[in-house]
Amino acid sequence: MTAPHLWRHARLATFAPGSPWGWIEDGTVITEGDRITWVGADADLLALASAHRQPAAEFDLQGALVTPGLVDAHTHLVYGGDRAAEFEQRLQGATYEEIARAGGGIRATVAATRAASDEQLFASAAKRARILMAEGVTTIEIKSGYGLAEAHEARCLAVARRLARELPLEVRTTSLAAHALPPEYAGRPDDYIDAAITWLAGQRAAGLVDAVDAFCDTIGFTPAQTERVFVEARRLNLPVKLHAEQLSDQDGAALAARYGALSCDHLEHLSPRGIAAMQAAGTVAVLLPGAYYFLRDTTLPPVAALRAAGVPMAIATDHNPGSSPALSLVLMLNMACTLFRLTPEEAWRGVTVHAARALGLADRGRLAAGLRADFVVWDAEHPRELAYRFGHNPCRRRVFAGAEE
Repeated sequence: MTAPHLWRHARLATFAPGSPWGWIEDGTVITEGDRITWVGADADLLALASAHRQPAAEFDLQGALVTPGLVDAHTHLVYGGDRAAEFEQRLQGATYEEIARAGGGIRATVAATRAASDEQLFASAAKRARILMAEGVTTIEIKSGYGLAEAHEARCLAVARRLARELPLEVRTTSLAAHALPPEYAGRPDDYIDAAITWLAGQRAAGLVDAVDAFCDTIGFTPAQTERVFVEARRLNLPVKLHAEQLSDQDGAALAARYGALSCDHLEHLSPRGIAAMQAAGTVAVLLPGAYYFLRDTTLPPVAALRAAGVPMAIATDHNPGSSPALSLVLMLNMACTLFRLTPEEAWRGVTVHAARALGLADRGRLAAGLRADFVVWDAEHPRELAYRFGHNPCRRRVFAGAEE
C-alpha cells in the first residue's frame, strides 16, 4: 500500500455542500496513491495519528489556498490552423453566420485539420493543454467536430486519447461529427447525418468516445436531425450533450433533456420550457463566457432563471479557433462574474463540482475522502481573489492523481 502524504496548514475550499465554499480555515488533506483519504481541520489531525501509517511526505503549505483541480468541461482542443483573419473580418462588420455561410468558420478549420498530420495535431493540442494545466486544470473534455469525415473524426478523437496517455491530465472525449456540414455534403444535411450516425459504433468499439454532442442551431442541424444522432447514441449506451440555443431558440435543450443529456451548452436563447426540462432531467447548464465575449454577443443566458430553478451551472473555456480562442479557465471565472453576474462561489463551483457533473464524473470536483487526489495550491488566501483579478497565473502547485508536478 502507498504511504500517505499530508498536505497541512492550508486554507481549504472543499466545495462540500452545506456551508459557503466548504471552507476550512486551517486544514489538512491526506492522500494515499491517487485518492484523498481524509480532509479536515489540522487541529483534528493528532486524533488520526493512530489510524494512519507513518507519512511518506509532509508538506506545510503555510496558509496557501487549496481547491479541487479545475475541470474544463467544454473544449475543441484538437484542430489545425487558426482563424485570426476571421477575427479581423468580424471587426470590419461581418457576422459569425455570414462568415460561416461564405465557407469560413468551422469549414475553414475542417480543411486545415484534414491537411494536418497526426503528429501536427498532437503537438498543437498538447501545447494548448499544457497552458490550461499550468493554471490548475486536471480534467478536460475534448470534442471532435473538425474532421467531418469518418477517418478524420477518428484521428481527432485518437489524438485526444493520446493526450491523456502522455500528459498528467484526465481527458474525456466527445464525438461531435454533427458540428457542421462538410463541403462534400453541401445541400444534403440529411445524408450527412446518415453517414455520421454510422461512424459512432466504430468510434465506440475503438474506445475513442465517452459522449456524443451536436450543434442544433440555424447554422448547425435541425432538432429532427439532432434527435436522430441522439437515438443512435442511446442505442450505443453513450450519454449525450448539446450545443443548444446559442444563436436562436430551437428548443434543443428540451430535446436533449428528454434524452437525459449530461449538459446543454451556450444557452443564450434558452426558454423557460428548456429550463424546466433541464431541471427535471438533472442536466447541467454549461455557460461559455469566452464565446459570448469574443462574438460580442448581447443576449445574456438566463442566469437568474437557471439559478431560481436550481439548474447547476458549469463554466468552461469553449476553447476553439473561431469563437473562443481562450486558454485560461481562471479568466473564465472573472468573465462569468463580470459578464453573467455569477457570484464568485457560483463561478468556482462551475469549474469544479458542476463541471465534473457535466462530464458525468462523480469522483472529482470536491475535496473529500474517497475522491481523486486532484487539487491545486494557489498563491492566494481565498478563491474569490482568483475571480476578482485577471491577467496573472497564481497557480503554485498542481497535484494530479496524488502526484505533484
